[in-house]
Amino acid sequence: MRRIALAGLALAAVLAAGVGGYWAGVRGIPVPGLREWLGIEGTLAAVGPAGTGKVIYYRDPDGKPLYSATPRQTSDGRPFRAVSASEDVSFDGKPPEIAEAAGPASSRRILYYRNPMGLPDTSPVPKKDSMGMDYIPVHEGEDDGGTVVKVSPGRLQRTGVRSELATRRTVGRLVRVPGTVQLDERRISVVATRSDAFVNEVANVTTGDRVAKGQVLLRLYSPDIAGAGAQFLTDLNNGGRDGALGGGRQRLENLGLPPEAIAEIERTRKVPLSMTWRAPRDGVVLERNVADGMKAAPGDVLFRLADISTVWVLADVPEFDLGAVRPGAPVMIRVRSLPGRGFEGRVSLIYPQVGEATRATRVRIEIGNPDGALLPNMYAEVEIAAGAAEPVVAVPDDAVIDTGTRQVVILDRGEGRFEPRAVKIGQRGEGFTEIRDGVIEGDRVVVAANFLIDAESNLKAALRSLTASETQP
Repeated sequence: MRRIALAGLALAAVLAAGVGGYWAGVRGIPVPGLREWLGIEGTLAAVGPAGTGKVIYYRDPDGKPLYSATPRQTSDGRPFRAVSASEDVSFDGKPPEIAEAAGPASSRRILYYRNPMGLPDTSPVPKKDSMGMDYIPVHEGEDDGGTVVKVSPGRLQRTGVRSELATRRTVGRLVRVPGTVQLDERRISVVATRSDAFVNEVANVTTGDRVAKGQVLLRLYSPDIAGAGAQFLTDLNNGGRDGALGGGRQRLENLGLPPEAIAEIERTRKVPLSMTWRAPRDGVVLERNVADGMKAAPGDVLFRLADISTVWVLADVPEFDLGAVRPGAPVMIRVRSLPGRGFEGRVSLIYPQVGEATRATRVRIEIGNPDGALLPNMYAEVEIAAGAAEPVVAVPDDAVIDTGTRQVVILDRGEGRFEPRAVKIGQRGEGFTEIRDGVIEGDRVVVAANFLIDAESNLKAALRSLTASETQP
């Protein structure tokens, strides 16, 4: 009994005198020589709050570097101490409390002392806070100016921090937009006369029929063409071959008479009553506006033809995707009426205006249509291969913390040190983001639990900014 009483008095005296400071009184750190002087076994019991959460491992009750994944006892029958998830874990060869109190930092020069509760208050000399707790010394090498965050190995394991290398790759993606099939404007032809004419006969051709170049479309009589033909014959009869260079031939050409019709007049030396009009190209009849016996005025559209062997697809690309689309980019076209079939093409033109109502820009794609399966005004599903054409420095999308006003990545400096770095991003696609500034190839960036490190870095910077300049060491 006397021995226990002496031990209790000695313990009270030590705590009152502040032996071991805050860490000995609160966290139960063994004080060298105290155990032998008291003549008791073990260390001082921790009087602080017990840890919470799942038990991570078990450690020696005397603070020795002995650990166990399962409950265990010492050689003299005392149980190992359970370390819960709320307590920091360290694998540097010492328990957390001993590592903090007697680690190698104690041999380094002390820069200043900081508030033990994390408040923005520092002191160049040792002091206590309002609750009597000692300020914590900050040693040389621990103060990094607020840019580098240090995380213990145990916390790294619990939070699942994972990092990957920034590599050079092609960042591409598919821009999926709707579109419609349209005729190639350069492959449309109109059949018309340049003078008053009377239609004698129309060929058996109607809207939707396919015609070949040179196929007869109609026969007509034109007084102006007949007069020019008579003058052409007079020039031929008076001047022979040289007469062909007279004004008659020129008038026939001006009236739009085909060269083969002029050659027929020159060969037969007769002006036919009906002139034959033929199809100027292969294609489909889009319009037929002529009938037998009707009168056609100059410029009236008699037939309208279109070559559909090549067609356009006009797609509306949203404004925010426009920067990723470039001329020449490959495109895949699919239409609902032809399931399972795709048509390949390339972007030929990006129109130079944005729709005021839709905030989209029209993009033109040229595709081949040799079998005529694509018809005008068909709805099309367009997939444009967008993104950078050349390899760029890129990181996984998960590595970028994007708040809308800033983009940050966390650089892994090794040994539990992490540095937030502001970056400028470019294209995104296929799970990667282009980094245009802030990260170089080979940098290791955090891709998992990076928001936790960023939050800790922001808190550290905020505490520093709140510290008055006169209290800065």
